[in-house]
Amino acid sequence: AREMPTRSRSNSRQSWKKTGVPANCFPAVIVTSTQAMSGHDTSVPSLHLVDAFADRPYAGNPAAVVLTDSDDATWMQAVAMEMNQAETAFVGSERDGVRSLRWFTPTDEVDLCGHATLAAAHAVDADRAVFSTRSGLLTAERDGDGWAMDFPAEPPVRQAAELPGLAATWTGRNRMDWFFRLATATEVREYVADLSALGALGGRGVVLTASEGDGYVCRCFYPNVGIAEDAVTGSAHCGLSPYWAAELGRTELRGYQASPRGGWVGTSLRADRVVLRGRAITTVVGELVA
Repeated sequence: AREMPTRSRSNSRQSWKKTGVPANCFPAVIVTSTQAMSGHDTSVPSLHLVDAFADRPYAGNPAAVVLTDSDDATWMQAVAMEMNQAETAFVGSERDGVRSLRWFTPTDEVDLCGHATLAAAHAVDADRAVFSTRSGLLTAERDGDGWAMDFPAEPPVRQAAELPGLAATWTGRNRMDWFFRLATATEVREYVADLSALGALGGRGVVLTASEGDGYVCRCFYPNVGIAEDAVTGSAHCGLSPYWAAELGRTELRGYQASPRGGWVGTSLRADRVVLRGRAITTVVGELVA
C-alpha cells in the first residue's frame, strides 16, 4: 500500500482529489479524458480509482483505466508502471458507438482483462459501452446496480501439468492461463503460492479452482506479468464458466475469488460467449497532469 498524495508536487506526475480513501489504501486507477466525462479539455485526463467486482469500497479488485486518444504503447506502459495497479486500461473516445480499449499491467500489455473493463464502463458512466479490444468487441451494459459484460468464452483444454505440493484432479489451459482443479475448496484457500514454480509453467498465469456450494471458488496467480495474486480476475472466469458449466450441468453460476480482498463474479454461459456480472465503486477522482 502507498500513501495517496493530496496535492500536486513538482516531482509528481499526478494530482489527486481525495474522496475518502484512507492513507494506506491505493485502489485501481481509471484514467478518463475530461472531455469525454464532462466536456472539458482532453489534455488534462481525469483519474478515477475504482474497485471492480466489489459490493463495498476497498473490496474486489482495484482496476485501472485510461480514457485517451493516444495510441502510444510506450507511454501507456509507462503510465501503467507509474500507477502500479494490477491493470491500467486505456479507453479511446467513442466513434460510431465504439471505444478502443487496451489493458496494461505494470510490466506487460495483456489480451483480456475483465475487472478493468468493468471499471472502464463504470467510469465512462453510460448505460451501454462497446469496446474494441485485442479479444474482439466487448459490451458492457447496466444490470440493476451493477454491470453485465459480454466476453468470449475461453474454455481450458485438458493438458498435463504439475505444481509442487498440489494434487490436482484435473489440469488444462486456454490461450492465457493454466487451470488446476483441486479436490476441495479448502485446498484452494490454503494454498501457499510458490511464485517461481507458478511462473515456470509459462503463459499468463495459473488459476486454482474447486467446487463450493452450488458454484465454485478460485484463486489466480500471475507472476509472469508482475502480479503475484490477483484480487478478482474477470478474464479467468471466462475459462472457469464453461469448465464448471460442463461439470455442474448449469450455465448460470457464481464464483468466489478467495484472494485477501475477495469478490464474487456472476457468470452466464451463452454458446461461445460468457456474460460476467459485477458491481463497481469509485473511491477517488483526480487528474493526470503529465
